Amino acid sequence: MAKQASTLFLEEWLRSISGCSSNVNSTNSSSSSARAIIQAWAELRDSLQNQSFQPHHLQSLKTLLNSQTSLHVADPQAKIVLSILSSPHISLPNESYPLFLRLLYIWVRKSFKPSLVLIDSAVEVLSHLFNAQFDSRKSPLLFSEGVLLLGAFAFVPSLSEDSKTVCLDMLCRLLEEEYRLIGSSGEHISDVLAGIGYALSSSVNVHYVRILDSLLGIWGKEDGPCGSITHGLMILHLIEWVLSSLINIRCFEKINVFAREALETLKANYVPFAIVMAAAGVLRVVNRSKMNGLGLDTVSKLRGSAEDRVESFARDIISRNGFTNADNDPTRSLLLQCISLALARSGLVSSRAPLLMCLASALLNEIFPLRHLYTKVLDFPHRNSARLGHDEVKKHLESVLFKEAGAITSVFCNQYVSVDVESKGVVENLIWDYCQDIYLGHRQVALMLRGKENELLGDTEKIAESAFLMVVLFALAIMKHKFNSKSTQETQWDVSVHILVSFSCLEYFRRIRLPEYMDTIRGVVASVQGNESACVSFVESMPSYTDMTNGTNFSLSQKVEYVWSNDDVQTARILFYLRVIPTCIEHVPCLTLRKVVAPTMFLYMGHPNGKVARASHSMFAAFMSSGKDLDQDERVSLKEQLVFYYMQRSLSGYPAITPFKGMASGVAALVRNLPAGSPAIFYCIHSLVEKGSTLCGETFAQEADLSRNRQGDSDACKKILELLLRLISLVDIQVLPNLMKLLAQLIVQLPKVSQNMVLNELYSQVAESDDVTRKPTLVSWLQSLSYLCAQATSESATSKGVQKEVNMTSARSTDSLGLTRLNARL
Repeated sequence: MAKQASTLFLEEWLRSISGCSSNVNSTNSSSSSARAIIQAWAELRDSLQNQSFQPHHLQSLKTLLNSQTSLHVADPQAKIVLSILSSPHISLPNESYPLFLRLLYIWVRKSFKPSLVLIDSAVEVLSHLFNAQFDSRKSPLLFSEGVLLLGAFAFVPSLSEDSKTVCLDMLCRLLEEEYRLIGSSGEHISDVLAGIGYALSSSVNVHYVRILDSLLGIWGKEDGPCGSITHGLMILHLIEWVLSSLINIRCFEKINVFAREALETLKANYVPFAIVMAAAGVLRVVNRSKMNGLGLDTVSKLRGSAEDRVESFARDIISRNGFTNADNDPTRSLLLQCISLALARSGLVSSRAPLLMCLASALLNEIFPLRHLYTKVLDFPHRNSARLGHDEVKKHLESVLFKEAGAITSVFCNQYVSVDVESKGVVENLIWDYCQDIYLGHRQVALMLRGKENELLGDTEKIAESAFLMVVLFALAIMKHKFNSKSTQETQWDVSVHILVSFSCLEYFRRIRLPEYMDTIRGVVASVQGNESACVSFVESMPSYTDMTNGTNFSLSQKVEYVWSNDDVQTARILFYLRVIPTCIEHVPCLTLRKVVAPTMFLYMGHPNGKVARASHSMFAAFMSSGKDLDQDERVSLKEQLVFYYMQRSLSGYPAITPFKGMASGVAALVRNLPAGSPAIFYCIHSLVEKGSTLCGETFAQEADLSRNRQGDSDACKKILELLLRLISLVDIQVLPNLMKLLAQLIVQLPKVSQNMVLNELYSQVAESDDVTRKPTLVSWLQSLSYLCAQATSESATSKGVQKEVNMTSARSTDSLGLTRLNARL
């Protein structure tokens, strides 16, 4: 809150702090020059002397008010204004009266010590204006300026009590009899509230309750102003301003009256949203107040009354309507929004279950109203309707409520920690269900809007991104609370699974690196890893293969073809599972792996997004490396079965889709972890050689040079060869002979330059090897392979002869010089 001393114009401060734009009477962007201001005052003096008011005099008034912030109105100038207003010979246009009143307002607010005689004269002028002449000049602007000026006069410390009483009486009568003028023009509500604020802060107690009745009850009157978030925030900060003034001057009598009338007594004509925001203003003040003695007792009692009143409304709204607004009741929505904003701006508030429930309802239905928006978007039959929906989304993004979502979420998490267990459980389930609904809803909306209404889709996703942040912060609060409290391990496992599933549903909206997200993930994953049932529960929450490929659960009225690989929302969710499941795959039983994990893993190996495909290969590698401490038979059997399909799936998409690094990690994992001599390893090697032969045959049909052509199939062939060479040091001794035989068959098909490259790589690899078991065999094989490559390129060699030599277990070179050179390198 701004310092009280610097709040010259209360109405401007209210507009600013509530996020409301200035109206015509506040500071304009263009201000008049000093010369123009002097000339304007001169023309007004001429008007008084000539007893005539012409159109250019009206323009002079507007010139003065264009510089409200810098304009200073002294007593002589105020006297000119009062003389013009009270002159029976000057006929003033109705438009001029609000402008004259604004000048008097500037005078009384900016003058250090305004003339009390002039104020008394001004009160007489206003009395005549609002009693005898008001009906003929009635307008919302004149009404609001009158309330503002009367309140400002009553706030002048040195003014007599009689004059203050007259001002307050007129102000009350205006509010009670002419309140309909506010409803016709909401833009002037800040002026009216500022006038009420000045009046409530007056040093006299006369009409105090009447003024409170207008402040808190005027919104419910027929043809009165309609309540809104902006008005509610103005009430909140108005009460903050008033009570701060009363506490500073230790006016405890008025504070007690306020507590009794506004908080402790539930009057039928008081409007709930106004009371809630007034209570928030009280809490905002008492949270900053440093009192002792009698003042401390008063402030403590005030705090309790304010919290009790907000809680009573929260309990009522949940008991009546539950957590959803099925009837789209605007009154309920406004109250929910005000309660959430009130708690966000109040500061420290005691934890109470009804407050937590209301905050949950407000966050899920009012602040992040995605379910409502999805329903609306999916029901749009025409583009014009979509445009209207986009306008609603834009308006929500710019609203104060959405901008304060972070503060409201913080209060929500703080409230959660200290309420009872039952209430915690209810709210947790609301959040988990919300995440599921957003996942399903956004999948359909994205499919419907992408490429057609991208701007609407993007703005909707901005709301969803903020909702994701809210869920992350809430999940972190749950984890910290339950993992550090007396919660049972079963409870911790259950919460961990719910958090992981919810995060997966909203993974699509994770656009930034968020420390809170990573902290939560690490915590819950560590919890899940230690329990098989928790691991299984998480894995089985993954969408089924049928759902993923057929778009099950979609209720699109329009005819849109569903392609699983284009479903970015689903892909993001599955990517989350592909990254998390490997961390706990040791504890996932074979049946679950076979029925749930394997179909998804193999499906997404064929995803065009390389990041997703790599994650699928990493999943396979993690599975092949798992199970070392478990019963091996069933797990090994499943591993061997999956290898056959893995190689088919990987190589059929290579190099167009399958990422080489992902496939290489999977192959390395399977040859390391399958039993020695496993048929699956033989099949893997055979498949790689066959794929390499096909690629190399296509690429080097015209004796293309592998070293010069590194793109496309040639690059893919080179990588296959590199993988096969790497396997020489990885496969077990039982498989090695077969690998050497098949690799030799592939190498002899290569052009001479490519053969030399491969042989050089083999020379280095074998020379650097310290494996005493396989090195002698590799040396002999490499000698034979070198000979075969020489034979394959000679004119006398035939393909049949070369093939026969490849199948030999050993070969001798007749080139003694070459053999000596080879042995030296090895």
